[in-house]
Amino acid sequence: MAGKPQTLATTSAFEILGPIMVGPSSSHTAGALRCASVAASLVEGTVRSVRFTLWNSFAHTYRGHGTDRALVAGILGLSTDDERIRDAFTLADERGLSVNFEIGGDDASMHPNTVDIDMRADDGSHVTVRGESLGGGRMRISRINGVGVDISGAYCTLFVAHRDAPGALAALTALLARCNVNIAFCRTYRTEAGGQAYSVFETDSAPDASVLPAIRALDLVDNATFIELPGSASSLAPGVSTPELFDDGEQLLDACDRLGMNIGAVMAVREAHLVGEDRCIASMRRVLAVMREETTAPIRNPQISLGGFIGGEARDVALNGAGRLSSALMGDVQTMAVARAMAVLERSASMGVIVAAPTAGSAGIVPGCVLAEAEHLGLDDHQVMDALFCAAAIGLNLSTSACVAGAEGGCQAEVGSAAAMAAAALVQMLGGSPACALDAASIALSNLLGLVCDPVGGLVEVPCQNRNAIGVAAAFSAAQLALSGVHSLVPFDEMAKVMLSVGHALPASLRETAKGGIATAPSALAACARCGICG
Repeated sequence: MAGKPQTLATTSAFEILGPIMVGPSSSHTAGALRCASVAASLVEGTVRSVRFTLWNSFAHTYRGHGTDRALVAGILGLSTDDERIRDAFTLADERGLSVNFEIGGDDASMHPNTVDIDMRADDGSHVTVRGESLGGGRMRISRINGVGVDISGAYCTLFVAHRDAPGALAALTALLARCNVNIAFCRTYRTEAGGQAYSVFETDSAPDASVLPAIRALDLVDNATFIELPGSASSLAPGVSTPELFDDGEQLLDACDRLGMNIGAVMAVREAHLVGEDRCIASMRRVLAVMREETTAPIRNPQISLGGFIGGEARDVALNGAGRLSSALMGDVQTMAVARAMAVLERSASMGVIVAAPTAGSAGIVPGCVLAEAEHLGLDDHQVMDALFCAAAIGLNLSTSACVAGAEGGCQAEVGSAAAMAAAALVQMLGGSPACALDAASIALSNLLGLVCDPVGGLVEVPCQNRNAIGVAAAFSAAQLALSGVHSLVPFDEMAKVMLSVGHALPASLRETAKGGIATAPSALAACARCGICG
């Protein structure tokens, strides 16, 4: 690669163009659900009561984002695209699950999207877990039963609760060796000498069905479980090293040059090595199908959002923008791209199924741009999927080098990242080189730097829908500039780091807490008072 070692990151393309989820927020809905789902997997019995303590951004916007419903859905075992998420409280009542929510407040020492999950099971066991939603549906476990851990899912993960005694770790590693399980990393955490201990084994492959019972049978072991963090290498192929893996734009361009492929093709080959060609193609076909539905259904049949702030705007743009307005202003293709992008936000805000791309709050930009341009150019499904793989490659680099969560980096991390992804895809669709695509991505990012995340009432509705429209405009402009020969003085990799530093410089009030910006304008506050969804 280009002078730097690879991290062997195995994040799937479909965690960048995904997860496929019920809206409205990838961090606050999909990520929250996954935190609860993993937490519940650490309980041996059936969870009968659960208390969620919400911190920072979660504490301020949980009702408007459906975080409360998503957390309950995760405990119940629902997936991110299950439309029953909206009925999670009713399902909990039917299954005899007692649910309680508490507001922890603000704590700068914690991740912006943090939840403490306190569970009691029917067998009398009691487990507490701290989860963090990292953006785009990704998550991390940082505390179990009061002990700090770091479970990110970079590898297959075995979690073992055991007594802290001489020989405990040796017995565990010896058993894994006998079962031909190769340990990549091992960390042991304990409450005190001779007390409760937890060992986390990250391994190069998932253990077969015989391993967990054997571990649980060891004298010093209290419990053991295989933790599957959705989208992590535990469901893919950890430790993979291929020429198609890349950490940044420089390595991506190196791979394109060496293999004689465009960005989308390199990303597709990478994904095929991780999950197999059949699964790779099937997954992208599903993404494309959902994108086509999410960008058109709200135009045909508008739905009012949860907060009542949006619903019908996409149809207005599609109908009123045609003809005189499009010829005088955006043009037909960009007009339809904007309408499609706005449609996705309407679908998401009414708790419909969407593809996070890379987040729910910015989910309209990539499909809006790619599908409108593809229709204009007459591209087939293979070419459209190739463009989506290109967008995924850019999003992967931004997720690795910067961030895509509004609570961490502001709206620039969401709409800015999506605009960069879409700009690169547009360049590829129009025959531009990989270097030209990265120029377009950098230009798009540079022109959305500092964009704050200030959703009215904490709902992913206003100004989110209009910002997706502006993200489309930025992507089209950046693509045309790059294809015309305009280069970005600051290369893509540097621009990603700039975006991250700007995001960290933004105050918390401008990072998805609904405590600053447009969210605090008198008209916005009055609209919130009429809405009533947040209580």
